[in-house]
Amino acid sequence: MIQRVTVPSLFPPPTYSHASVVEAGTRLAFLAGSVPLDADGELVGPGDPVRQAEQVVGNLREQLAAVGSDLAHVVSTDVYVVGSEPAVLSAVWEVVEASGLSAGPHSSTLIGVACLGYTGQLVEITATAVVPE
Repeated sequence: MIQRVTVPSLFPPPTYSHASVVEAGTRLAFLAGSVPLDADGELVGPGDPVRQAEQVVGNLREQLAAVGSDLAHVVSTDVYVVGSEPAVLSAVWEVVEASGLSAGPHSSTLIGVACLGYTGQLVEITATAVVPE
């Protein structure tokens, strides 16, 4: 059984859910990419990858809470950053580390990309997490 969750406190996604929970012995949540939009759908931190990363992590916390999980239960992430400069990717990764998301440690991939889905978007994080009993 798959439970798809759209988080009421986040901007409604156009064609996907914020998270999917699959019950298979251990409940897992497969989260859609967390993006730097506020609850009104406005881009947070235009031109600022660090501020966008902070918003993305905050939105990720909301997604996890909506399915009964948290950052400590994340088992894998993909962190997408617009840019090819290692310094920009590193600055975003510092936000990830400071959030506690990288504790555990969980499996993660940090990826520099040419563009993301929303105009001006510089950061996105996808995650898979255990949903504790």
